[in-house]
Amino acid sequence: MKRQNAEKVMRVAQKVIISCEKCGSRNYAMPVKQGATKRLELKKFCAHCNEHTMHKQTI
Repeated sequence: MKRQNAEKVMRVAQKVIISCEKCGSRNYAMPVKQGATKRLELKKFCAHCNEHTMHKQTI
């Protein structure tokens, strides 16, 4: 039983925080695959800016 639980934990994707480029607010947490080498960049809605802006993965 313990081995099955350990395998489930290993398959869970790591979550990263993405923040708005315009105002810097950290609005979203997105799952990312383990082998991802590039930083995540998405165009998302920012509630603080009240518009769609580019959001980048924070370190």
